[in-house]
Amino acid sequence: MTDGELAAHLADVAGRLLLEVRASGVFAGAALGAAGDRTANEFLVHAVRAARPDDGLLSEEMKCDGTRLAKSRVWIIDPVDGTREYGEARADWAVHVGLSIDGVPSVGAVALPGAGRVLRSDRPQPLGPLGRPPRMVVSRSRPPAEALRVAEAIGAELVPMGSAGAKAMAVVTGEADLYLHSGGQYEWDSMAPVAVALAHGLHCSRLDGSPLTYNNADVYLPDLKIVRPELVGAVRAALDETAA
Repeated sequence: MTDGELAAHLADVAGRLLLEVRASGVFAGAALGAAGDRTANEFLVHAVRAARPDDGLLSEEMKCDGTRLAKSRVWIIDPVDGTREYGEARADWAVHVGLSIDGVPSVGAVALPGAGRVLRSDRPQPLGPLGRPPRMVVSRSRPPAEALRVAEAIGAELVPMGSAGAKAMAVVTGEADLYLHSGGQYEWDSMAPVAVALAHGLHCSRLDGSPLTYNNADVYLPDLKIVRPELVGAVRAALDETAA
């Protein structure tokens, strides 16, 4: 099984497990989110270690022992991206399974169990037409100020959505045209989505244009942007203007 096939398979199985936990009716609200996190994390951690025992591993739901830092190949997973949305029985949550090679987001799969889809880096699809006006996905509750200013500058329509993975995949699938985030995230929030987005021909970087790197000692990532290639120049100009 290739790395891409493994990532997609594990994300898909974890997503189906999460749907079963939710459908059981045993948990609700925050307890449902916690149960889902535990279930998906246990499966993914054991599965990655069994399938790729020599690789490093970083998970949101697992204490890092630092051994990954000496590895070239490191799997970075988020068992439930959008725990709140999952607990609310919404559809805009995701499962992230990605592989960083020498810090580069090289392989990724993002399962959207609520939509019955798995987007993957090894099976890219052509991008659809650009939105007129362009559509920007933003947080349901706290859209970043930078994103709002860019949206105003380029005349973008705002599309509120839940998890980071769901937002990133909305750009991949053509439901949106750009995603800007400046409120701070962690490597597991974006690694797999960025690998998928890059494979589909999207521009992915920090807000200042510098590359996104992974498997760092400090896993905090302050910001990112995922943008249709046609909008890169306009978005860069708008960000430069807002920073001036």
